[in-house]
Amino acid sequence: MSYISDLSQSQEYLSYRSSIPLRKISVDSDGTKGWRIYDCGPKSVKCPIICLPPVSGTADIFFKQALALSAKGYRVISAEPPVYWTVREFCDGFKKLLDYLEFTKVHIFGASLGGFLAQKFAESTYLCPRVASLVLCNSFTDTKIFSYRDSALLFWILPAMVLKRMIMGNFHCEKVDPEIVEAIDFMVERLESLSQAELASRLTLNCIPDYVEVHKLNDLPVTIIDVFDEYALSSEVREETYKCYPNARLGHLKSGGNFPYLSRSEEVNLYLQIHLRQFDGTKEAAADPSIKTLKPLVSKK
Repeated sequence: MSYISDLSQSQEYLSYRSSIPLRKISVDSDGTKGWRIYDCGPKSVKCPIICLPPVSGTADIFFKQALALSAKGYRVISAEPPVYWTVREFCDGFKKLLDYLEFTKVHIFGASLGGFLAQKFAESTYLCPRVASLVLCNSFTDTKIFSYRDSALLFWILPAMVLKRMIMGNFHCEKVDPEIVEAIDFMVERLESLSQAELASRLTLNCIPDYVEVHKLNDLPVTIIDVFDEYALSSEVREETYKCYPNARLGHLKSGGNFPYLSRSEEVNLYLQIHLRQFDGTKEAAADPSIKTLKPLVSKK
């Protein structure tokens, strides 16, 4: 019996799924590597913000960002990668996706693994930049923090149930509010929809020894969004990310758990707007100025 969460039955989510079509885009020569994307907002924008999910996520987990920001004139694309076993494969595939969509540059909002891969893509294209800016949410710069690092090359042979248990071990749900519980339930539902190969490949990318060469990203505008309650990564990981990006804008949330883009979407969306507004009036603008209706933004204390 399939798991059904309350959030997936909400009017907001159902409206998103009924109004924004899911597209599958194959970017390799034999047509086997299919990216799943939701493209929301004005198609006149040629430097959109692309959202990349964590290990357990599918493209639709960013529906709250897509609906809220597209209503303000932003173009938001949620992108779910196919099975890739190396970071280089991912970077090559993501570059092909951008080429297919005819984007010279994009802004990237990456959550956890999505944030790490966003940094690696920016690093891989730094000589011919394809990334206009980064927003990192509960993310990291070095995979050495994960306990399964030494066995990462064996994930491909493990049953899906074992892989799901490994991931769900990081879903903290004690002493949390209803919004965080709701977000966890929704992510469990998404996790259940992933195949063994998808889970194994993502865990491999998450845990195989690798790190971001941050000196290649020094000129990139970066915003770091993180929470101060219990989530999968430690405070030491957060501090290390701050050290890597000393000039980054910081978006602190008192709480929100592993998935604040779901549980604290209004706050996350505010930080995304603040980040993207610095590009207004430039060729890297993520919104169409002719339909943009943003009022002046102020940080909530």
